[in-house]
Amino acid sequence: MSLLSLSLVVLAALFHATWNLLAKRAAHAGTAFVFAYNLVATLVYAPWVVWILLTEGMAWSGAAAGFILLSALVHLAYSLCLQRGYQLADLSVVYPVARGTGPMLASVGAFLLMGEDISAPGLAGLILVVAGIALIATQGRFAAFHTPEAHRGVRWGMGTGALIAAYTLVDGWAVKMLGVVPVVLDWLSNMLRFLFLLPLVLRDRRNAAARMRGHWGLAIAVGLLSPASYILVLTALKMGAPLHVVAPTREMSMMAGALFGMIFLGEAVGRWRLAGSILLIAGVVLLSA
Repeated sequence: MSLLSLSLVVLAALFHATWNLLAKRAAHAGTAFVFAYNLVATLVYAPWVVWILLTEGMAWSGAAAGFILLSALVHLAYSLCLQRGYQLADLSVVYPVARGTGPMLASVGAFLLMGEDISAPGLAGLILVVAGIALIATQGRFAAFHTPEAHRGVRWGMGTGALIAAYTLVDGWAVKMLGVVPVVLDWLSNMLRFLFLLPLVLRDRRNAAARMRGHWGLAIAVGLLSPASYILVLTALKMGAPLHVVAPTREMSMMAGALFGMIFLGEAVGRWRLAGSILLIAGVVLLSA
């Protein structure tokens, strides 16, 4: 992977950690908040999409349209699966399992479906990335995986991770193999998710409005940063970066999130998160070699 591609993915990880920090402050707004920032993303990025289509154009095909629809459905399923997992099990179980399983399965899928090759250092790097994610997320408290509800958490975490891998492969195929422009893919996926959620919000609009009171500033920020972070990832793939490298590298957002928690929320980093960050950096270096 080139230095430019790596820089795009690292910047995407910083954007991802930032918008997750902001979204956490509006967690109780639930589906209404997801709907709101998808609305913002659809409106704000529309002029860019129109400009790209008018000046550069894009080769449309039935396959491209099908992959765009599939992308929207998988992204929506991922959001709902993650939310349900958090309702049934501990964050400390669901989150690390999901974030570790996702890039691992995406990398395996890149080998099997897209014919990408991996070297011995690359394989070692992938293992280090997954281990680093686990340490950062759990802070070394692996006993959480032995609690009575841990089995549910593992199941929902693995299901969420499988959906992360699925949308990574779907979107990677769309931009690398079908020539779909990254900005257009992300915008259409956001618009479709907005349309899918619209009936749910309209059914109880007063409750949605009440939940969003005081959170529109956060929704605007997330609506700007969330698409930008993913467009950077898709652009790196469009430039030829291997999917099996991009998928785990973008999980550097876990390390950025730990640092943001320390700086903005007063959370302690601790030796486990520090060790996880070191493993994560070492893994990314090996993957990028």
